[in-house]
Amino acid sequence: MVTTSPTRRRAWVWPAWLQLSWSWRITWLYLILILFLPLGALALKAAAVGPAQFWALATTPEALSTYKISFGLSFVAAVFNGVFGLVIAWALVRCRFPGRRLLHALIDLPFALPTAVAGLALASLYSTNGLLGAPLKALFGIEVSFTWLGVAIAMVFISLPFVVRSVEPVLEALEIDQEEAAWCLGASPRQTLIKVVLPQLMPAILSGVAQGYSRAVGEYGSVVMISSNVPFKDLITPTLIIQKLEEYDFASATVIGMVMLAFSLVSLVVINGIQVWGRHWEANPTTNS
Repeated sequence: MVTTSPTRRRAWVWPAWLQLSWSWRITWLYLILILFLPLGALALKAAAVGPAQFWALATTPEALSTYKISFGLSFVAAVFNGVFGLVIAWALVRCRFPGRRLLHALIDLPFALPTAVAGLALASLYSTNGLLGAPLKALFGIEVSFTWLGVAIAMVFISLPFVVRSVEPVLEALEIDQEEAAWCLGASPRQTLIKVVLPQLMPAILSGVAQGYSRAVGEYGSVVMISSNVPFKDLITPTLIIQKLEEYDFASATVIGMVMLAFSLVSLVVINGIQVWGRHWEANPTTNS
């Protein structure tokens, strides 16, 4: 008597496009839980408001005022750091002076320092009876703390390391032979800086400025300590979101948060575009000259 073996069940086979390694599966699972689900929940919450109400809540006079302050002062702070961050990076790479290593370590202090502590220190320093605020008030009549100027200083403080750390490795990689060749051909130090050095540093400078700009726009802890948080004066967008939540106006907070999210995505695209352009420029320097 011939016995037939029972038919074996076929094992489940994942489609080819889902046959990923365990590292990829863990990566996607982690990103879905930590990144995509929260952002998706915010987008769904904002979509439930409706297009007409979304536009009305996103473009209230109070919200538009905070956009101007947050985006405008962040741009000013980023440009300011683009200039002085380059100077600091140049000093750290090309100059030798006492305390250089200490200064090199202190550049990263805004990354490690809690933003609330930074804001408290800046508010105390620039208050009308502070170490710097008192003479500014007495000599020039300038008030820094609890004004838009204090907000700008806080943004400069927290975004400075981005430019310095972006420019520094590129500046270290530059060959001094190019500058010496320019000098031998009769170029002045100023011409050498403008025509030889700066074009090679520009992608790194722009990348650092863009990163610092994005960081300053989303800053809350240090700014809320040094500003008066008064609408139409120095109120920034993240603080407005907190105020709306405290008023249980969840719809407005969600809509304004979605506007900030959209801006962050645009900033990310711009930063990546600058980095891609910088790598292309470094790979083909002769075709870009």
